[in-house]
Amino acid sequence: MSPFPASPSPLPALRTLCLALGLALGANAWAADPATAAPAPAASRAPAATPSAPAPAKAASKEGRDTASKTTPVESLPTNSGSAMAEKIRAALSGTAIVSKKMTVTVEDNPKPPPRTATPTPPAARTLATQRYQQARAAAVAGHAAAPAAGDKAHGGEAHWAYEGDTGPQAWGKLKPDFNTCAIGKRQSPINIENGNTLQGPAEPVQFAYTPSNGTVVNNGHTIQVDVQGENTITVRGSTYRLLQFHFHTPSEEQINSKRFPMVAHLVHKNNEGQLAVVAVLLDEGAASPFIDKVWTYMPLDANDRVRMPQGLLNLAELLPTDQRYYQFMGSLTTPPCSEGVLWMVMKQPVTISRGQYRLFTQLYPNNARPVQAVNGRVVREAL
Repeated sequence: MSPFPASPSPLPALRTLCLALGLALGANAWAADPATAAPAPAASRAPAATPSAPAPAKAASKEGRDTASKTTPVESLPTNSGSAMAEKIRAALSGTAIVSKKMTVTVEDNPKPPPRTATPTPPAARTLATQRYQQARAAAVAGHAAAPAAGDKAHGGEAHWAYEGDTGPQAWGKLKPDFNTCAIGKRQSPINIENGNTLQGPAEPVQFAYTPSNGTVVNNGHTIQVDVQGENTITVRGSTYRLLQFHFHTPSEEQINSKRFPMVAHLVHKNNEGQLAVVAVLLDEGAASPFIDKVWTYMPLDANDRVRMPQGLLNLAELLPTDQRYYQFMGSLTTPPCSEGVLWMVMKQPVTISRGQYRLFTQLYPNNARPVQAVNGRVVREAL
């Protein structure tokens, strides 16, 4: 026998539950119902119906016992407290059928706000931003590729050509319109000079006027070059040419009777009319050259680096052979843009450099020589 009296209906139990919820959540005006009593255990209570309740909504159990479902009117909840919590419970129970003898009511006082989502970028804005990025990147790449190496202007070219690979001599004429002469020119340099095909006879001597000068050694990315400051000139064919710079190639670009020398020095001069004259001094292996030692001492190791030589240290007269007879012909620059109309004088007698001096240069530039070009019927004078 249960110690608690049986409740005539589920309604008092519901009201007891609501009272407990109100007290727990801070409601202060719930009224106690005199008819409320503690419910009996489920096994001792019998289902009952109130006169105001509608017909049972559901009756089914394995044991054959019927459980009547009753609808609790929302208006039966107390309203004298003015509690917001009571209003929420009343709204939650509106139109709700109470099934069986127990019901759980969940009320969220402070529901969590929906998660924030980033406002999507309009497709048009994304497209514009992508286009601007691609344009800026393309401009940066183009600017980097177009930057010339130091000294390239004097040497006659730009940084993107090379001596091998896809940008080697066979492709120079296609790299840009200004280099077209490298491919179609008929008076290109260097050439192979055959003694049997030269115009032999007396020829005017080249008048060299070289004095101690200042110089800056440049690693221009293609060779070691020395920019010369001072009054250094040659006079030939009735015109005076001022020395601008000299640089080196290995092996020698010029061939004599199909023979190449280990290296060659090209001394580039220019007259007042803008015409160029180049003196080529062939370098063969032998005794060390004091002049080459002076230049190599100030050799820069990185491309585009420049090193100034001490004042008065540079004297090109120390590089010239004692026998100053030459081969003379009209040719071109041996580097892009391969401009023609250049007067060439190749010294017949080579000067010597040591194996160590040669090795030092080739560690930086093991091969920076353009292949020989067709003579195309040009006259080559051999001074006797």
